[in-house]
Amino acid sequence: MEQTKIKEDLYEAVNGEWIKTAEIPADKPATGGFQDLVDGVDELLMTDTKNMQAGSAKIPSTLMQEYIDYFNLANDYKTRDAEGATPMLPLLKRVEALQNFSDLNQQLSSWVLDGLPLPFGLDVDADMKNAKVNALFAAAPSLILPDKTYYEADHPQAQQLLTIFKEMTLQLFALAGYDAAYAEKMTEEALHFDQLLAPHVKSAEENADYSKMYNPESGEDFVAHSSQLQLKELIEHLIGVLPEKIIVTEPAYFQKLDELVNPETFPLMKSWMLVMTLNALTGYLSEEFRQVGGTYGRALSGAPEARPQEKAAYYLASGRFDQVVGDYYGKHYFGEQAKKDVRQMVESMVGIYQERLSQNTWLSPETREKAIVKLKTLGIHVGYPDTIPAIYSQFHVEKDQPLLHNALRFSRLSREDQFAKWNQLVDREEWEMSADTVNAYYHPFRNIIVFPAAILQAPFYSLEQSSSQNFGGIGAVIAHEISHAFDNNGALFDEFGNLNNWWTESDKKHFQALADDMIAQFDGLEIADGKVNGKLTVSENIADAGGLSCALEAAKKENQVDLAAFFINWATIWRMKARPEYTQLLLAIDVHAPNKLRANVQVKNLKDFYQTFDIQPTDAMYLAPEKRVSIW
Repeated sequence: MEQTKIKEDLYEAVNGEWIKTAEIPADKPATGGFQDLVDGVDELLMTDTKNMQAGSAKIPSTLMQEYIDYFNLANDYKTRDAEGATPMLPLLKRVEALQNFSDLNQQLSSWVLDGLPLPFGLDVDADMKNAKVNALFAAAPSLILPDKTYYEADHPQAQQLLTIFKEMTLQLFALAGYDAAYAEKMTEEALHFDQLLAPHVKSAEENADYSKMYNPESGEDFVAHSSQLQLKELIEHLIGVLPEKIIVTEPAYFQKLDELVNPETFPLMKSWMLVMTLNALTGYLSEEFRQVGGTYGRALSGAPEARPQEKAAYYLASGRFDQVVGDYYGKHYFGEQAKKDVRQMVESMVGIYQERLSQNTWLSPETREKAIVKLKTLGIHVGYPDTIPAIYSQFHVEKDQPLLHNALRFSRLSREDQFAKWNQLVDREEWEMSADTVNAYYHPFRNIIVFPAAILQAPFYSLEQSSSQNFGGIGAVIAHEISHAFDNNGALFDEFGNLNNWWTESDKKHFQALADDMIAQFDGLEIADGKVNGKLTVSENIADAGGLSCALEAAKKENQVDLAAFFINWATIWRMKARPEYTQLLLAIDVHAPNKLRANVQVKNLKDFYQTFDIQPTDAMYLAPEKRVSIW
């Protein structure tokens, strides 16, 4: 690889030739490092699924048998086509039968448990101030457009997307046997109600600030937000009592709830509920419903085609039985030895991170000591969980019933299980990703990092790669997740996962100044006919910076170090070729910076990058020392 090309653009030098020839699959918005691994895992598990289905491979457990039975239902398009809209019609009729709030209140708890649309949401998660115990959360509903910012008058894509959504919805109403004039009225009213909601919900940028999520209200104060919805009775039915505390993630929205949800707006809300129900369930119905129902999603992503039938069936089944399939994948394709090996790598990286914290020059001794305590308390989960959650043992497929019937029953069981966890101890061992997921995460409420088995393969990690390459891949990913414990969000939580300020005032100000520098470094960078939002992406950028610098230090400790290979593999893992529509969507809502900028910007902050490739002030990859950002 020519060093002169690296001096101009590391990402292009490493990935340019690949980008020229790479082809994005017709049912995908992008291809590249992460996406290629996803495709490989999908192909592997789909093959195994079909072999188990055909009897040529042993089904290893009763839970996997239920998964296979569910896949069979999902993949039986002949039956799904014959059923048409029939499995969904009772739900649509249920919405249509509502005459007033009294009708809705009589069935409000079952409405929530059945997953039918409402202009608010309730959930159970760790109490952010007492993370050992689960609390009740209340949130605003999702909008039709991807983000609140799309509703601004001059948004270039909003009208086109709303037109596509409307045309799709009208087609779905027609497939369900509805009169065209009625469908037009319902859809227009639904869009009107969506427009009423938009000014009062948070944008993706606002949601990226975790500190603004914690707005506890007394149970009595919360239920008083609506004079029409019987929220007190609803909550008592869901969790047994009206709790002393409900955590409201969007208080400004709930303060407006009576203005948004009242007898005057009831017809609009009812139409909105009908349209949202219709759109939510198309993937479980006939092929025609599935194709039409994916139109809006494909417009957002730019993918010209829907997933092939068999793959769509696999996604439905593996999505519902995710921990079951993940357990199978982890044990068959990863194993206990790899689990131990990678755990050692994570523990080694935690040790290096601790060294860096100990040598940190801008933290006070008091804050530094608490940061190290948090690091030492960090929970580490690698490969796959030790147990499958008990809820999966309740998923028994009724083979003589439609796919949608089973899907709705399983969803209700899951919601009942979730609400049953209120006021119970948080299970720190529970995973929010399955082992076959190509990703990793840090959970601030639990102070844990999780590395599913599927990400632990080349180019991230391989025995065939040098240690420097592995540190530039999985090493940087591991340290990235550790860094989330100390990004602008993670730093708000203590070693127990509690929202608790453990910083001195001066350290907090200094950290905020560094975070502002990171915001400024990315904010406004132009890419793909758009600009990066530095505030939206700051937490991930801080984690990238900390992860890369920590992994670099680990690589340098090895006997055989090749920093060129380290930086080249760092750029390799971010390779991606995406459709323009998908890139625009990510710029608006994704908390991660675009992949090319993740690869190129962070290396400019590291002295070793300049030395490794002899980067000079005249080179495009050069950044003046005073503009470089270093936090962790």
